[in-house]
Amino acid sequence: MNDMTVVNKDKLIADMKVVMADADELLRATASQAGDKVTELRGKIQGSLANARVSLSDAQAVAVEKAKEVGHAADDYVHANPWRSVGIAAGVGLVVGLLVGRR
Repeated sequence: MNDMTVVNKDKLIADMKVVMADADELLRATASQAGDKVTELRGKIQGSLANARVSLSDAQAVAVEKAKEVGHAADDYVHANPWRSVGIAAGVGLVVGLLVGRR
């Protein structure tokens, strides 16, 4: 899994939380509305929100597990190739330093 996938999943999770909070607020705002259609729609929305919360929880668990796997893989690589890792880190630091120094 690459960094972009992790970022996209994190953004999706954050966006879903915002949508669910907005839906909750809408349900509270329409609680005083009467009518069979409104009551039916509120029930459907509440069911959908419950399902979305479960899915979001599952997605967060998968994202955490994948992040742990990536961390363990990086740790294993560094332990297996310490000098190569130091060289890569030094190279990245040099490039970042040059870019920051230009500003």
